[in-house]
Amino acid sequence: MCGIAGFYRPDIANDDFPKQIIDMLSRIRHRGPDESGYFFDEEVSIGSVRLSIIDLHTGSQPMSDSTGRYWIAYNGEVYNYKELKAQLKALGHKFSSESDTEVVLISFIEWGPSAFAKFNGGYGVAIYDTVAKELTVARDRYGKRPIYYARRNQTVAFASEMKAFANFPGIDFQWDEEQVASIFAYWTPIDSQTGFKDIQQLPPASYLQINNREVSVHQYADLRLDVEPFTGSESEAIEITREKIRESVELRLQSDVEVGVYLSGGLDSSITSMLAKELNNQAVRSFSVTFTDQNFDETSYQEETSAHLGTQHTSLRVSHEEIARDFPHAVYHSEVPLFRTALVPLYTLSKLVRDHGVKVVLTGEGSDEGFLGYDIFKETNLLDKWAGGIEDDEKQRLLTGLYPYVKHYNADNMRAISATYNRYAQPNAAEYFGHSIRFANSRLALKFLKTDYDPRAYFSDFISSKSDEYSGLRPIAKSQWIEFKTLLAGYLLSSQGDRMALANGVENRCPFLDPNVLAWAFSLPEDYRLKNGSDEKSILKKAFADKLPQSVLTRSKQPYLAPDAEVFLGEHRPDYVESILSLDELKKIDFLDAEFCQKFVSKVHKDDISSISPRDNQAFLLLLSVSLLDRYFVKLQHPEMNSSFKLDNVVVAFDGRKKASAV
Repeated sequence: MCGIAGFYRPDIANDDFPKQIIDMLSRIRHRGPDESGYFFDEEVSIGSVRLSIIDLHTGSQPMSDSTGRYWIAYNGEVYNYKELKAQLKALGHKFSSESDTEVVLISFIEWGPSAFAKFNGGYGVAIYDTVAKELTVARDRYGKRPIYYARRNQTVAFASEMKAFANFPGIDFQWDEEQVASIFAYWTPIDSQTGFKDIQQLPPASYLQINNREVSVHQYADLRLDVEPFTGSESEAIEITREKIRESVELRLQSDVEVGVYLSGGLDSSITSMLAKELNNQAVRSFSVTFTDQNFDETSYQEETSAHLGTQHTSLRVSHEEIARDFPHAVYHSEVPLFRTALVPLYTLSKLVRDHGVKVVLTGEGSDEGFLGYDIFKETNLLDKWAGGIEDDEKQRLLTGLYPYVKHYNADNMRAISATYNRYAQPNAAEYFGHSIRFANSRLALKFLKTDYDPRAYFSDFISSKSDEYSGLRPIAKSQWIEFKTLLAGYLLSSQGDRMALANGVENRCPFLDPNVLAWAFSLPEDYRLKNGSDEKSILKKAFADKLPQSVLTRSKQPYLAPDAEVFLGEHRPDYVESILSLDELKKIDFLDAEFCQKFVSKVHKDDISSISPRDNQAFLLLLSVSLLDRYFVKLQHPEMNSSFKLDNVVVAFDGRKKASAV
């Protein structure tokens, strides 16, 4: 795992290429603290900071093929590299290392951009052809590893994180009001959005090609949920599910360093921890977050599961004060506005993991999206059936299965809740099913903005542009597709996943995001996954029922959450909150309605903390995080954005002709 950066035809002298690429790499050095390197010629420079995990001794980057024509800077892991290597050897290719980096490079040389669809893993990669003067930059299928690029005239710069552009000639950070409105509305950047003008993210399953003539973006794989359906029995499906996930975990245990696990106490992390323990020849270390706030704490489930499986468990207990303390660090590393604090404890946890000498952890992302674990799928099922005219007793049964962890979802409020679903079940009232209800919570945050731009048009156009993937799906599959394209790629895998782990040099691996596992999940009947419309991930529970504690199998789905606005509003609120949300500071952000924002801040300060609504929570965090981002990125008032750095661990550097031992 690494971070990569580079540029094509910059408006600087060729002699300045080394200084510029080193500056870019230094700003993302947290992603790869083990070593660094770069390549340059008269057109291009590419480089990487490396977290050494596979082939520790001969996997240094950038790496070239045997002819020196092709060069690669690579961030990630391709878990099926041994299988691909065998295919390439059969085609006559020879290898000089044991790394997956070389396999990725030779795959590209053999198959061109079609190679990307063959890769099973999470990656961002840059490959340069010194003869054709063509640079290709690609991102993995589901968006586990980020890639950003900025274009000015004929210059294109790219990097794993936007902060690498902070000192790049001609590139600066300016807010794009329409993108900010969209992020506020849907809680995450979508497709190529970043929130900033002239800086884009490369969408998942896409590659960027740059040559003398043009800059173009291409999609190399669709998100296909309409796969051939499985028609076998449920018992057969259970057996295949067990084997598919086992194979995926086994692939992700490939490493020349220790692999740990994140153990939340929920079903997904318990399955990955159990399989890691079964497949590992050595003790497995598990890590978790616990909270001083009992409303969010899952200590008992974590301890019971660890004891049952026999992992060596370490937990990190997090208080309100610590979440508030680390929130600015999480914002800086995430680089986008945030609507919740749940990523902050994971930032702090990755520090602990790294301090324990662990560089790689298995996590459970992707299971809920594939095996229908979220309440959003129950809501979609409910609305679909409600619109179809189900009986009142069935409505009540499905309603009572929703949100058991939300206080106001109880018998006393059932009439009002029923009225809400009755309204959204009307024709055209819930265009995106359960997501329409969720997105309605964003209306308050949109009032912070001066613009009258309606982000619904952008989202509708985006979905229309993917109609071949989306339009023919059943309602639940449509909700899955939206989850993959919004919260999974934009928040769970990026802000909460990649960014919080690699902020401290830890790689997270996601067995449930194996393309073979997901294709299998998509093929299963909905009732195998969401039994009777209310029992989420039913087939996973049945597949591993004999291996896990009963409490894990029978507990209600509890999403991973953390205390939100209350940590910034109590008697121990941090000083920076009052400063950054003052009227004077808010007026410095051009696109904000500072007066309205200040009234909102005053209101939530006066409210009873325990009764702050979900929409107020989200709105407050979006406002606070965008204010911090403005200070850090637009105004460059962050120590690591307003300084130049040197890398003191560059072990390889290339000028296209010779190899140097240090820089």
